[in-house]
Amino acid sequence: MKKLLKFSAFFFALALVLSSCKSKERSSTTGWAYNDTKWGGFEKLDYEGQETGPNLVLVEGGTFTMGVVEEDVTFEWNNIPRRVTVSSFYMDETEVSNIDYREYLYWTARVFGESYPEVLADALPDTLVWREELSYNEPLVETYFRHPSYDDYPVVGVNWEQANRYAEWRTDRVNEMILIERGILNQNLEQKDNDNFNTEAYLVGQYEGNVRKNLKDIRTGGERQVRFEDGIVLPDYRLPTEAEWEYAALALQGNMATTQDERITDRRVYPWNGTSVRYQRRDKNQGQIMANFKRGAGDYMGMAGRLNDNACPTAPVRSYLPNDFGLYNMAGNVSEWTLDLYRPLTSVTLRDVENHDMNPYRGNKFQERVTDQFGELVEKDSLGRIRYQYVDDEAAQQRENYKRGQVYNYLDGDEASGVLYDYTKTTLVSDNSRVIKGGSWADRAYWLSPGTRRFKEEDQADRTVGFRCAMIRTGAPSGNEANSGFDYKVKQKRTKRRY
Repeated sequence: MKKLLKFSAFFFALALVLSSCKSKERSSTTGWAYNDTKWGGFEKLDYEGQETGPNLVLVEGGTFTMGVVEEDVTFEWNNIPRRVTVSSFYMDETEVSNIDYREYLYWTARVFGESYPEVLADALPDTLVWREELSYNEPLVETYFRHPSYDDYPVVGVNWEQANRYAEWRTDRVNEMILIERGILNQNLEQKDNDNFNTEAYLVGQYEGNVRKNLKDIRTGGERQVRFEDGIVLPDYRLPTEAEWEYAALALQGNMATTQDERITDRRVYPWNGTSVRYQRRDKNQGQIMANFKRGAGDYMGMAGRLNDNACPTAPVRSYLPNDFGLYNMAGNVSEWTLDLYRPLTSVTLRDVENHDMNPYRGNKFQERVTDQFGELVEKDSLGRIRYQYVDDEAAQQRENYKRGQVYNYLDGDEASGVLYDYTKTTLVSDNSRVIKGGSWADRAYWLSPGTRRFKEEDQADRTVGFRCAMIRTGAPSGNEANSGFDYKVKQKRTKRRY
């Protein structure tokens, strides 16, 4: 009994010491204590790293040769190879499916349908994209988007603007669920109009929600809402940039002989090894088509009894084997929207201009939050979103790192480039042209190469174009394990070669 009491006293004293040490953690630069009301209550989190959002996989960044690496059979020369670096990010494992998009429409109708029916109307996909003058596709007009048989097929008929609004909505729904699962908010199905959960409005205090239990406020001893600095809510879902999409499609990490020497053994034409579009392994898949595309004139899926890609027109979003990042259908099925504005000389300017070879992107139109005369944010809009305005050139002139609020034509369409894009007169390129990547079910094998690129007006939709979302990776580029001595060889064992 005495021994037991001694051990209990020892562990109690040890716990007190550890507790004391933890509470006395101090700033290495000022000496002030963290997380202590006596020292002002400045918080330092024991943060474990960014969570992986629903349907996302981590794409570890790195350097690669971006552009067309094979013969440019179209002779457009609009994607000249150059070396760039892409930061780590998250990418949707699959294309956004019909049922995913119908969930978005259901929520939009429930929250905005009564007061703002135009919001729902603007979100509807264009199902008439299936019509063709000399084809009988009318059944697809009626069934493809809404019939349950196509639930898991990629949504099409969604333009670039609609895809961006879907990504914004998804950000809010994911973060709302995170707060519900953490016991901070209660589920609230009575949200209407501007009284709906918007991540940014919540973080700036313009939306409270049905509170279950807020976080403890160390400074006051009371409670407070979640802040972005708490690391609880995720960054925004968005469309991937062209560079991110191309890098993720190539998935070169599965083609490296050794990571120590940073050596790529072979150049990839497609998101898999080799130059064939058929499985090369000596197993049951040998000789079968590796993606959903058009093999030749009038051949979209092969012969009855021996269908090659088993899909006409599209295939379910988890068809075929994923690439070495774990991403499905990065070649074929549907082409996909990217964030970038299209300019044919992008590759040249990015190659020749310093500092534009890291996370290259064209399409910046800088924004800032709208504030009143006292510098306070104005009230959110009628849909519950924080108000923004574009940065004008006069304000941009005060900066060193950029001089214009909109830089669509920077070194490709401005005075410095000597190029003029006169839309509909000399070119089809406009300030609304957005890059689409990846071949579709209606394309030949050439367009399956990640380096190929095309464009479409951002307000137009197509039966061959879908999309998937991406998200920035914060912190260590290799994942949360990198903060705890994670060994890269262990990671290699986890990442199985799929091709």
